[in-house]
Amino acid sequence: MAKLIATKTPIDGLLVIEPTYYADSRGYFFESFNKQEYEAVGINVNFVQDNESKSSKNVVRGLHFQIINPQSKLVRVIKGEVYDVAVDLRPNSQTYGKWYGVLLSGKNKKQFFIPKGFAHGFSVLEDDTIFAYKCDDYYTPSGERGILWNDSELNIDWVKYINIENIILSEKDKNRPTLKQYIEINK
Repeated sequence: MAKLIATKTPIDGLLVIEPTYYADSRGYFFESFNKQEYEAVGINVNFVQDNESKSSKNVVRGLHFQIINPQSKLVRVIKGEVYDVAVDLRPNSQTYGKWYGVLLSGKNKKQFFIPKGFAHGFSVLEDDTIFAYKCDDYYTPSGERGILWNDSELNIDWVKYINIENIILSEKDKNRPTLKQYIEINK
């Protein structure tokens, strides 16, 4: 029996993963990663780094990507809930500039696979949310880039889940360029 279900999204390469989990009066158990199971659904990457963050409600992190050592990511929420978004930045992709979002929570156990070539970000919907992700390359500070989380041309539907008036952003994320500005700057 398969230990997970991988659902394709409208953007090629993005997958929503639903692991099988077992719950009873003691709590729950599931395999959060099994290389053979993930390879069976087409995720053939060698994860080399695990990251974890804790955030308050209304935090928005992103939209981030790396131009040096770009990373594929397998993201999930351990506790709490986020609205997770990936934006296709692959230059030759038919869905370039399009985005897809999914609710990830400690309750639903869903995971989101984001291949190289995407900007990634999330909005935090509950206090004390713990977010975890696996990466297939190492973080490279000099290669870190980002685009503005609320770029009007991307038109990401953040307001469906958060009150824009109360968001909490890092200074860096407040001052990111739009995708169009990023492209102009890097011609």
